[in-house]
Formats: sequence, C-alpha cells, structure tokens
Amino acid sequence: MAKKTDDSKQILLTEKGLQKLKDELADLQDRGRKEVAKRLKEAIAYGDLSENAEYDEAKNQQAFIEQRIAILEEQIRNAKVVKEKKQGDVVQIGSKVVLKQGTYKHEFVIVGSTEADSLAHKISNESPVGEAILGKKKGDKVKVQAPGGVFEYEILEVK
Repeated sequence: MAKKTDDSKQILLTEKGLQKLKDELADLQDRGRKEVAKRLKEAIAYGDLSENAEYDEAKNQQAFIEQRIAILEEQIRNAKVVKEKKQGDVVQIGSKVVLKQGTYKHEFVIVGSTEADSLAHKISNESPVGEAILGKKKGDKVKVQAPGGVFEYEILEVK
C-alpha cells in the first residue's frame, strides 16, 4: 500500500522537475550503488580496514548515496505536479516571466523550490521575487524586500 503524502511536506514540481528527480534516483540506485560496491570490494582486498583510507572513503560515499536516495524518494513521494502554463496573463508556477528592473530586463521561469536554478533562470515560487510576482499580471509593479535592499520590478510579459 502506498504511503499517504503529508501536505506539510508537499513539494511543487513541474513534470520535467519530477522526471529529473526520478532519473537521478534511478541512476543512484543502479550505477551509484554498483560503483560504490565495487570500490568497497577493492578497498577490502587491500587488507587491514582499520587504516584503510580507500575503505573509509568508499563507506562515506556509500552513506552519501544512500542518504541522497532517501531524500529523493521522499521528494518524489511528496511531489505535487503543477502543469506548466503555456499562455495566460497571471503569473503562476510554470510561467515564463519577463521583468524590468530599472533599465535591465530579466527573464525567469517560476518553479517549485526543488527545481530552482539561478544559472538556468529558474526561480523558486518561495524566493522573494517569485513570491512577490505570483498571482500578478502583465503591467503590474511589485516591490521586493531582498537581502540587498528593496527592488521594484515591472512585469513586462507572462508567457
């Protein structure tokens, strides 16, 4: 019987984000575990485990992999998939948004916190900017309190 999800632990993800977690989990369960098992076997072959740095490192890697697998399994179990919005005028998770700040324009996709990646221009719905623009429309202006001060943004486009 499947475990019931706990709403307080619910994780918002797009379809792509959920698939990325599932792919990482499958890779760790298959390739990751096999590689660390091979490393452990090789390290044990060296003999005395009390002063065997290779064995200690392999055990640490094994613990990291198992911890990451447990985290991924919980995230997938508690995932709530939100449909990516293709068109519309209200900012929501999955929306691509063009913001203007002074003379600069920024383009972001609003995603759940698990998928946030500033280098890929994906910001979390829980970030100061993401939280401020959720539910807003093209033309709206918002003020955002961030660690660097207060910033004002205008929503130029919602895709």
